[in-house]
Amino acid sequence: MTVFKLLTESDMRAFAQELIAGVDEVGRGPLVGDVVTAAVVLDPNRPISGLNDSKKLSEKRREALFDEICEKALCYHVGRATPAEIDELNILHATMLAMQRAVAGLNIAPKLVLVDGNRSPAFSHNGLPIASHSIIKGDGLIASISAASIIAKVTRDREMDALDAAYPQYGFAKHKGYPTKAHFEAIALHGVFDQYRKSFKPVKALLED
Repeated sequence: MTVFKLLTESDMRAFAQELIAGVDEVGRGPLVGDVVTAAVVLDPNRPISGLNDSKKLSEKRREALFDEICEKALCYHVGRATPAEIDELNILHATMLAMQRAVAGLNIAPKLVLVDGNRSPAFSHNGLPIASHSIIKGDGLIASISAASIIAKVTRDREMDALDAAYPQYGFAKHKGYPTKAHFEAIALHGVFDQYRKSFKPVKALLED
């Protein structure tokens, strides 16, 4: 595994010549729901302007870019790991598994996988290994990783909105499952249900009370 803290122009030119899948995750910190990842292979002939780290974009802009990525990308796929898998494997290993699922689900085999962060799992597609690099802050540096960040973020946010509709007393539409004061107050009043990550310390502590 190679970690690029700063990409040179030659790095960028080399990457641009490859069929690249960008990979990113959303949802490592929340107490509830899946950890969601996305793999995106962009089409160099159909550029998308304004791609960036999803956290730096407004919700309205993310939604617009989500639709444009889905329309223009050569392919994309969402991978995930469930709360039960997170509890069994821990959040790091579950995230790596979700990333592998995202890449394996692409309908085009990439030549290279670029992952946001400081580590990446081993990737394969149809049984064949794929080279990968992890890139610190890659979601703000590499277009395909930015696109993956947006796909994963919008997908998970929509799932939290759906969970909010089913359990409005928890306020998921506002805090998206993260451990906020309002979320803790809701858990104290209403308890936890099967979508909670029971190995996470705040949830585990409540269950042990």
